[in-house]
Amino acid sequence: MLRAVRQHWDIENRLHHVLDVSLNEDACRIRKDNGAENMAVLRPIAPNLLRQEKTCKRGIKARRKKAGWDNKYLKRILVR
Repeated sequence: MLRAVRQHWDIENRLHHVLDVSLNEDACRIRKDNGAENMAVLRPIAPNLLRQEKTCKRGIKARRKKAGWDNKYLKRILVR
C-alpha cells in the first residue's frame, strides 16, 4: 500500500514540479473572469505535447522557448 501511495505522489510531484519550473505557474497573475480556470486546464496539456515531440533533444523549458521562437517547430508540436 505504501508503494502505491509513493507512486501516486511521485507522479503528482513531477507534474507540479514541471508546471512550476518550466511554465512558471506560481508566478502567473491571471485572476480575472475565467482566465485562471482556463489556464489550469491548458497548462498540464503543454508539457505532454512538448514531451511527445522528439526531434529536439532538450528539456521541456528549452522546447517551450524554441516553440516561441520558431513557428515551424510550434506547428510540429501542435499538429501531432
